[in-house]
Amino acid sequence: MRVIIDRFEENIAVCELENGKFIDVPKCLFPDSSEGDIFEIKKISSETEIRKVKISKLADELWED
Repeated sequence: MRVIIDRFEENIAVCELENGKFIDVPKCLFPDSSEGDIFEIKKISSETEIRKVKISKLADELWED
């Protein structure tokens, strides 16, 4: 998914989505960016799986007797 920074309002970046809708996002997520910059947001399945395994191990350790 691509988002375009439409404008900044104080600490908010108003972003246009591919479907034409606008969302407010914390400006800090787009450091050193300008109006008109385009960002791509994508799911990283491999990293998600690594995190799930890590959390599962932590939960197992927590509930061990």
